[in-house]
Amino acid sequence: MNWTKFTKQQLKKIKAQCFIDYGRSYRDTILLVGSGRSGTTWLSDVINYNENYRYIFEPFHNQKVHACRKFVAQTYIRPKDPSPHNHQLFQKVLSGRVRSNWSDRFNEKILSHQRLIKSIRVNLLLKWLTLYFPGMPVVYLMRHPFAVAVSRMKYGGWRTKGLDKYLSQPELMDDFLEPFRREMKLAKRKYQATGDVFDNHIFSWCIQNYIPLRQCSANDFHIVFYEDCCVEPACEISRLFNYLKKKPKENILNGLSKASRVSRRDSAIVTGNSLIEGWKNSLSIKQIERGLEILNLFGLDAIYSEDLMPRAEGLSNFVQTSVVC
Repeated sequence: MNWTKFTKQQLKKIKAQCFIDYGRSYRDTILLVGSGRSGTTWLSDVINYNENYRYIFEPFHNQKVHACRKFVAQTYIRPKDPSPHNHQLFQKVLSGRVRSNWSDRFNEKILSHQRLIKSIRVNLLLKWLTLYFPGMPVVYLMRHPFAVAVSRMKYGGWRTKGLDKYLSQPELMDDFLEPFRREMKLAKRKYQATGDVFDNHIFSWCIQNYIPLRQCSANDFHIVFYEDCCVEPACEISRLFNYLKKKPKENILNGLSKASRVSRRDSAIVTGNSLIEGWKNSLSIKQIERGLEILNLFGLDAIYSEDLMPRAEGLSNFVQTSVVC
């Protein structure tokens, strides 16, 4: 037995549980949401640059966190559905009463009354969350769908993610996705026949962003564009911290150039390549054209297109918001 390795593993587990969280209101929590591979971990490091918050990483992972073992990622809940079981679960998680070696393993705050929770699994119930947990600050991160798709395709763990998790939810289909059923099934069959998962990733991104944007108002969350953080960091970070009612120190911008704790060795922020241009060299013209067709189905081409930067004014088609610096 490798006792050195064993000791390090044990110490890591012990350290993950050595904290006191005395803030028991969900309003003491910042919820950061977005699609997988959109930069949520990176942005969480920016928000928590001075380790002011107890950091809770993906607590709704049902294979990693026992308390959430019955929760299914990307579950849709109608806003008027009280859903007592889910309400009880979210009350526990958002108020900091769930501990886990998995979700607490990156936490460095020993004594805290405020939390930062990062999750890529709750996009479709975001409106429900804002209704049943009012007053909780919610930061919503968006990144170019082509960049997200490329990042997912690079890492094998994302290749098996299909569209059945959406197609199998009757209320979700009835309320939002019925007009897209045929195209979603075609994308599913294409993947099954050829192994080409690109269409599935673009559909998944569209669904995970279309639902909250259609349901929510500007008062429900604060939208952050990943690309704006890269190109105009001072403006975007200023807007973010104004929303959080915090005044960041000047050294916060230093953290924008640092890789997140889950970045891969070949990620742009590690290699020094452009943070927003990588997908241009990774996709074929045919893939880009098909991706634009899918975005157009949802009207999301008003926000993201073949251009590198988002069009913030396109948000007005969904939510009323202001992005003035």
